[in-house]
Amino acid sequence: MGQVIQFVSKSERERIRLIQEARAIYDSIFPPADPAGERQDTATISRAAGSDVGNLA
Repeated sequence: MGQVIQFVSKSERERIRLIQEARAIYDSIFPPADPAGERQDTATISRAAGSDVGNLA
């Protein structure tokens, strides 16, 4: 109880998925020098989406 559910449009979910896919491709070509920086990028995307990226199923 007390949990807030936020609507995320289909286009927004697709945009986030494409960003994650592009990041994975980029990282496979240019591996990040700092593994801690990779976690920060995911958090940045999550904040931009206004929700938890992992729970957009």
